[in-house]
Amino acid sequence: MGLIDSLKSRGWISPIVHLSSNWVSLAGVVTVTTATIFWLFLLPTTLRGEAQNPYIGILSYLALPAVFFLGLFLIPLGIAWRYRGELRRGQYPSSFPPLTMKNAKLRRLVTFVGVTTFANLVIASQLTYGAVMYMEKVSFCGQTCHVMEPEFTAFQSSPHSRVECVNCHIGSGASWFVRSKLSGAGQVLAVVFNSYPRPIPTPVHNLRPARETCETCHWPQKYAEDRLRVFPKFAEDEANTLTKTVMMVKVGGGNHGVGIHGTHLGQGVRIRYAHSDESRQTIPWVEYNDDNTGRKTTYMAPGAKPDAAGLPVREMDCMDCHNRPSHQYELPERAVDNAMYGGTISRSLPFAKKTSLAILKQAYPSRAEAAVRIPAAFEKYYRESHSAIYAQQGAEVVRSAQGVLAIYNRNIFPDMNVTWGLYPSNVGHTDFPGCFRCHDDQHVSADKKTIGQDCSSCHNVLAVDEPAPKILTDLGLDTAAAK
Repeated sequence: MGLIDSLKSRGWISPIVHLSSNWVSLAGVVTVTTATIFWLFLLPTTLRGEAQNPYIGILSYLALPAVFFLGLFLIPLGIAWRYRGELRRGQYPSSFPPLTMKNAKLRRLVTFVGVTTFANLVIASQLTYGAVMYMEKVSFCGQTCHVMEPEFTAFQSSPHSRVECVNCHIGSGASWFVRSKLSGAGQVLAVVFNSYPRPIPTPVHNLRPARETCETCHWPQKYAEDRLRVFPKFAEDEANTLTKTVMMVKVGGGNHGVGIHGTHLGQGVRIRYAHSDESRQTIPWVEYNDDNTGRKTTYMAPGAKPDAAGLPVREMDCMDCHNRPSHQYELPERAVDNAMYGGTISRSLPFAKKTSLAILKQAYPSRAEAAVRIPAAFEKYYRESHSAIYAQQGAEVVRSAQGVLAIYNRNIFPDMNVTWGLYPSNVGHTDFPGCFRCHDDQHVSADKKTIGQDCSSCHNVLAVDEPAPKILTDLGLDTAAAK
């Protein structure tokens, strides 16, 4: 006689077996069993902690755990539902006799429940760990969510392309981990209901302070030597004339206000500023504090109030200049110069830069249409206007056409309304205001001084717009070393 029959013979019904005989609990059993079978099949993938396809990752690390835990939830839910129903109908005894482990049937039942519970814990813990680790991957952040396609594309060619997204956006510690997941839940809902903004607004206002993320690898107070930079530029003439600007950048740092980092983030230096726009590009009020000397100076643009009343005030950190450290977009002129200098677009083709810019600056309704029209337009120009060149260098024309398309694909995303110049970089001042947001003649202190605008405080220009070979020869450097 089984346990149920034994209990029935005494006038009682087993709450474990009898109450689970309902469609809700049985659905939970089927769900858990099905999820466990799929878990066994996907175990090699989940143990590796990665998936080649982002959608396989969603199935393995997000959908499967959700189904498994749903099944576990349905089983006790059905038991409780049936128990309450039988109590209302008076079909369940008000008391239950004490059960003892001397009963062999009960021991087997407890053993079964214990083994299945242990198995569920093992499976659940592995699924939970796998899901958490998967959500920390770059592939999840950049590829699973199509909204992040522009950021992921720029990230792949950035200096931080081998750094996990979470290292900069979340950092270490449980509090920011939980905060990021709660924020991510809202973002998932925005994607599901198609209510996310296009384009994604910047800056990220709830980003963790740079002192807790960037400065775990970079230390602005540490002195860094001057660095030689060479900036190539091609003219829009037939020969694509190349000129270069050779510059010595004073990175600086340390404790004595040396170089760019020393004057902005050196030991004892604190800068606060107020901005009048969400993008922090218009800065009417700046406060410079030097704790080493106790000096505090306030600089104001015309119309700004001395206490920056009515404006959000922020203490300057790495992100105020390096605002696009891993997701930088180029303007078409700089992008074509870099592509030609790197050989992606052939500089031997006449008017290569002028033609590339004319094609890139046109509007294309979608990336699919751009993929067809951009190479076709580039090839058509040389086929019709320079037929001899096209006949001799047809392969170069085709390759360069793809180089122009690559520039477009890296910087323009019509579906997200991302176009040229949407996301300015504040490093330098060649393409965007950058440094000149503060360093201009408009910010004046009470003693009529302005924020320093002396070029030599940040860099020394060694040569401007001269042919590269002569300059590099004078400096004792070859092109590769200078680059």
